[in-house]
Amino acid sequence: MGNTGGKGLSLARRLYTSRTIGLALGLVCVSVAMYPLDPPAWVWAVMLINGAVWPHLAFQWARRSPTPYHAEHRNLLIDAFFGGFWVAAMHFNPLPSATTVSMMAMNNVAIGGVRFLLAGLAAQILGVGVGLVVFAPAFVAVTSPTQLYACLPLLMLYPLALGWICFRQAYTLGQHKRELLALSRTDSLTGLLNHGAWKDQLDSMFQRCKRQTQGAAIALIDIDHFKSINDTYGHVAGDIVLRQLSKMLKQNLRSTDVAGRYGGDEFCVILPDLPLFNAAQAMEALRERFATMVYEQNPALKVSLSIGLAAYDPAHADATRWLNDADQALYEAKAGGRNRVICNCDSKPRHELLDSV
Repeated sequence: MGNTGGKGLSLARRLYTSRTIGLALGLVCVSVAMYPLDPPAWVWAVMLINGAVWPHLAFQWARRSPTPYHAEHRNLLIDAFFGGFWVAAMHFNPLPSATTVSMMAMNNVAIGGVRFLLAGLAAQILGVGVGLVVFAPAFVAVTSPTQLYACLPLLMLYPLALGWICFRQAYTLGQHKRELLALSRTDSLTGLLNHGAWKDQLDSMFQRCKRQTQGAAIALIDIDHFKSINDTYGHVAGDIVLRQLSKMLKQNLRSTDVAGRYGGDEFCVILPDLPLFNAAQAMEALRERFATMVYEQNPALKVSLSIGLAAYDPAHADATRWLNDADQALYEAKAGGRNRVICNCDSKPRHELLDSV
């Protein structure tokens, strides 16, 4: 109900602009066509109300309705009815009548497609019928130069205004779609890519490495004894630690690196065009920096990272095998005492790897 109401109010606001412009220009067109026919005063009054007052009444009617969307559809049918009524009142003067009918049809198509075009056409036919009853049936075969020029503003300006409104709507919808897509791919707590989005990036990187024969590394990062942090200090403190790590990843990784939250207390990073040795150096620096930062902020909180690294291997059949190597290295880092970086090339901690080079 709330979504329908919001959608209806948005439609009412858009139509308020287009209706105000269209009926104001239409008032000029119809009044110039009606002038030679010398209509009675009440016709002029109805014409003025329809062209200048009705747009504001229609908007307030829709805005105050419990279902603004349906109220605006009703208002559009009323617009179409009056369009048909004025066609009959103008005695079917060719250019003003064609202008009125075509502008109404264009508006109905823009709002509701073919289905609403047909509904609007039915309302116009009803309006023509009522007009024929009110006014003596007649036909004005020639449009005067003055009437032609009176139609030009409606023919030129209204399509421009309607096109602009439709463009703004399409742009806004596209922007909302992009925002929703970003939200669907982002972890709400950390702002990093979520599990699925990061796996998509890993698959893309695997194909790129395979295609271009370039190297890359991936890292799986686990916060040691994270459950005890939640149990001892509460989930709020745990969330703070998760956000701190994600912030550090954003600040210390290269712009080409891709970080994500793999799940729970586990994070993941893709390191393109980086040899395993350099990736190990980067992760070791991250491990030390994170421990120092947490200690400085809360000395009572003992936090460390276990990190498993794996390089791209052309022998891998798919990205899952690559990820399994990193997961195995992470398992070895945790089994070996935690608070260390392990590469999948062997079971040596990062500093032992450096010492052996």
